[in-house]
Amino acid sequence: MEPISTTYVAVLLLASLSVVTTLAGVALAIYIGKNERAIALGIGFSAGIMLLVSFLELMPEATGEAGLGRAVTAFTLGVLIVAVSHWVIPHTHLVEEHGAFAPGLVRTAYLVAFGLILHDIPEGFAMANSYIASPSLGVLVGLAIAIHNLPEEFAMAVPIVMVKKKRFLYAAAFLSGLAEPLGAMIGLVAVHFHPMLNPLFMAFAAGAMVFVSVHELLPMARRYHKIALFALGMAISVVIYALLALAIPE
Repeated sequence: MEPISTTYVAVLLLASLSVVTTLAGVALAIYIGKNERAIALGIGFSAGIMLLVSFLELMPEATGEAGLGRAVTAFTLGVLIVAVSHWVIPHTHLVEEHGAFAPGLVRTAYLVAFGLILHDIPEGFAMANSYIASPSLGVLVGLAIAIHNLPEEFAMAVPIVMVKKKRFLYAAAFLSGLAEPLGAMIGLVAVHFHPMLNPLFMAFAAGAMVFVSVHELLPMARRYHKIALFALGMAISVVIYALLALAIPE
């Protein structure tokens, strides 16, 4: 097992990749604009990666360490806590309004940015606790989440681009990127004091990410009516995930 200091550094470096891909996704939103085809493709890719990581990596690992009952309980708790957070502090999905100066668009932009930060913290849990379980698993999950952030942030940044608040956009993106290292640190510290929390945190993170994929990303895809591109994005995510799994053997 790696020394604690080495584990902390490795996890934080992995989590910091998300800051880079988050900002890159925002830059794409600024330069490409409201490209519905690109958004639909990106949404499919993001949803696919999150579902694959959750069901093929996090849940099997959590079940193996903690047992099916505890893993499913933690998964359900992840779904419920993020769902309640969305209900208590609601944020809209991607651009329900139409037109650059439609009523409520500024509010939509701010709420979407808050929503990004809210759901990025469990992704930090996933990175940290996967790495503790197995460094190769942690690298796989960390890279998958970082890659997923690129199209997701592009899609989510569109409302803020539309209201022409670039400074706020980059600030929100930076905070969103930092939310993952914060989540990773919380996970690392908690597991340091209570090691048995590790598989439960992985299952919790899986539940949170599945909720985001189903509750946030799928409605976006329906709104753009480009199911073929959404499906293509999911297919690409399967290919990328398989390549990552091959490149990072157990």
